[in-house]
Amino acid sequence: MNQSFNLCIATETIAKDAQQLGVSIEDLENISIGVSAEIIQQPALQLVLTYQVTLPSQILANQFNWSTWQQTQVNFTDYLWEETCLECFIAGSKIAGCKTDAEDIVAPHQTEPHKISFQQATAYIEINANPDGRYAVYQFKSYRNPAALPPVALYETDGTTRASIGWNNLKDLTALSVASHLSSTPTVVQSAFCYERSFSLPIAQLPNQQYAIANMKVEQIHPCVILWFGETDLYFASGHASPPDFHNRDYWPKFEL
Repeated sequence: MNQSFNLCIATETIAKDAQQLGVSIEDLENISIGVSAEIIQQPALQLVLTYQVTLPSQILANQFNWSTWQQTQVNFTDYLWEETCLECFIAGSKIAGCKTDAEDIVAPHQTEPHKISFQQATAYIEINANPDGRYAVYQFKSYRNPAALPPVALYETDGTTRASIGWNNLKDLTALSVASHLSSTPTVVQSAFCYERSFSLPIAQLPNQQYAIANMKVEQIHPCVILWFGETDLYFASGHASPPDFHNRDYWPKFEL
């Protein structure tokens, strides 16, 4: 069983971006990004995320910043969002010491209950991955909290080992071909350019067909991507705030695996 996501481009600056890249707005809208999430046993239970990027033109492919995967590059690295970055946000249902779902919460310095929204009061993790093998896994107590940069790394249960991802089924540029119908002799032409990366992280099974990552029950999952073409960055997600904000949980899909 898998859950699929079709990511769309954020459009606030799409006209300027198209002009900078020498393509049409339609070309940018035709960039296709599909992400699949799947839980498999290999042998431990893993959440596998596979990202497939398809560019519609040679002009975009020539400017695309997509590095070749290298084993020597596989290490924890901060600030990966400053380059092409495959991301995923995963939210649990609780934050330690707080109630959720906008229940009344009394802050220590207040005498009256006040409302804390579900978004503000829920912990989540952020995964960043560069196509060349670098990665980072961060944890947040609530919306962009803590606000320090780089964010706080997520650690495994031993408290000393930083959480990591595993890379799977590495693929690089593949030119899709079509046969020309203009000649009796088929002519192969490049019609699109495809890129793929897949990585996994451990996940635990809970009762009632539920799952947990980093000691939190998984309820929302939000794959998203930043693609860099030269000095131009484009943002992709299944839904966008305005301006784009991947941390805004109002746009995160429900976890359905």
